Amino acid sequence: MITQNIRMSPRRSLLRRWFEPKSIKKMAPATAVIVYGLLILWAVFVLFPLYWLLITSFKLPADVNAGPVYLPWMDFTPSLHAWRELFVFDYEDTLRAYINSIIIALLATVLCVTIGSMAAYALGRIQYKPKFATIVLFVLCLVAMAVVVGRWGVDWRLSLAVALAVFFVLARAVGRHFKATLGNGDILFWMISQRILPPIVAVIPIYMMFQSVRLLDTHIAQILAYAVVNLPIVVWLMHDFFVTIPTDLDESAQLDGATRFTTFVEIILPLAKPGLAATTLLVLILCWNEYLLSLFLSTSNAQTMPILVAAMNAGERGILWWSMAVVIIVMIFPVVLMALVLQRFISRGILLGAVKG
Repeated sequence: MITQNIRMSPRRSLLRRWFEPKSIKKMAPATAVIVYGLLILWAVFVLFPLYWLLITSFKLPADVNAGPVYLPWMDFTPSLHAWRELFVFDYEDTLRAYINSIIIALLATVLCVTIGSMAAYALGRIQYKPKFATIVLFVLCLVAMAVVVGRWGVDWRLSLAVALAVFFVLARAVGRHFKATLGNGDILFWMISQRILPPIVAVIPIYMMFQSVRLLDTHIAQILAYAVVNLPIVVWLMHDFFVTIPTDLDESAQLDGATRFTTFVEIILPLAKPGLAATTLLVLILCWNEYLLSLFLSTSNAQTMPILVAAMNAGERGILWWSMAVVIIVMIFPVVLMALVLQRFISRGILLGAVKG
């Protein structure tokens, strides 16, 4: 038997080397070129705005108005004019807004993550079966309370007490005749569905509510509003992290005499630290960048950094691009710093949340 060796043509061999992966862990050269090319384009798209902010902050007004120039020491001479203008002459407004943003964002994040993580743990470990009729009665009582307060100006504390009393009476008398119940999944969906509504829909009622209790232009109003708005996100994300932790740990702790709260704080929460870090950073970014609620709930005393940046677009001198660039750099610095500090936990948290069961 004569064996004939058939050799591939040079063209076919070249195509095979380019489009066939060398191993399971290594991509084909053609695939690698496409992937890395897209990654480079994405990096340029993401990093160029930051580079523009950085070089604009070191430009003189004449350099900014001269047109698009991007290379320091070649197209223009860097200057600290914008930094001196902001931190020497206009530092009071900037410092006040910066401190307000730090206080409001941090406290709102702590409040939101604390309440949301406990709610997520409860929904992941305890099976709730609230009656649908009871929930409808509760909502109707709150709506009636809001109408009474808004239409007739009755004190909100008295209206709330009466509404709760009416709710408990009706729940005892009428609620037992309805058997339909909801589950934990329904509660989770109801919470996250609140984020579906456009924010402008809820801004006016929130404004009227804080106006009636005389909390406008205060830190408390924005802290409470930010925490409530971002609470569904915390519950949704932390619930996915908690369900990946075996329930055997809870049962073992309870057999040793630990309460449910002790189990949550000392055992479950440390295990969910990566997810907690990722969720905390996400909520902090949302609170730090919140514009719409801050616009309606603050005027001067509790004004935050996003409002200060937006105000630079409506100045008498026009748009001060150089000053705006400095303010934005100062504004994003704390969030970037925290992301770098929590980077190890964030990467683990994302992977942990992606695993089900």
